[in-house]
Formats: sequence, C-alpha cells, structure tokens
Amino acid sequence: MKLSRIESGLRLALAFYEAFNEHDIEAMAAMISEDCLLETSTPAPDGRLIGGRETIAHYWQESFAQTADLHLELEDIFGFGQRVIALYRRDWTDAAGAAQYIRGVDILRFQSNMITEIKAYSKV
Repeated sequence: MKLSRIESGLRLALAFYEAFNEHDIEAMAAMISEDCLLETSTPAPDGRLIGGRETIAHYWQESFAQTADLHLELEDIFGFGQRVIALYRRDWTDAAGAAQYIRGVDILRFQSNMITEIKAYSKV
C-alpha cells in the first residue's frame, strides 16, 4: 500500500468534513460515488441504510434543514488502506434552543478517490 493512497483518503475525508460543516451539499455529493452507501447512526439501535448519491444528498438536505447549526468537531482522524476513521463531537441546537452534542465515529471507505461508504456510529 502506497503512502500516497492513504494520504489521498485523509485529504478527501478532511475536505468532506469541511464541506459538511459549511452545509455544502453539492461539494459533499461530489466527493461520494454514484452508488455510495450511507449507514446513519439513527434511529437507534441500527440506524438506517441509504444508497445512492442523490438519495444521500436529499438526506443531508433534510438533516441540515432540521438542525441549521449542525457542526462536527473532529477529535481524531486516521487512515489505513482504503479506510479512514474519524472521531468527532457533533454539536447542534435543539428545537427548544438548548445546546446539544453527542460523540461519534465515522468509518469511510474509498475507491478511485471517491467515498464509497460511510458508516456512522454515535453514543446516544
């Protein structure tokens, strides 16, 4: 495994999370493959499996509409092979105006410089 492949995955993941925090759905969608799979962390206990770029982009659009200040603060990120692991704190304000947060981890899979799979897990 070449170090450049690991670095490219990390760079892509960092760009993805930057776009996430800007709520730039177009940029996020451009980084995922047409057949990407997203496993969400909710509803508990198993989350939800969403497939396809367009369907995932629609899911992100709904999520950002419900929580306009949703933000991920990366705590650690590392890569190996075709995977990147990102640990984060997810912050938002609930409908009553109270600050909320949970900690979570994403496992991203890459192929041909595209994200092909995102598995999200959180402490709920």
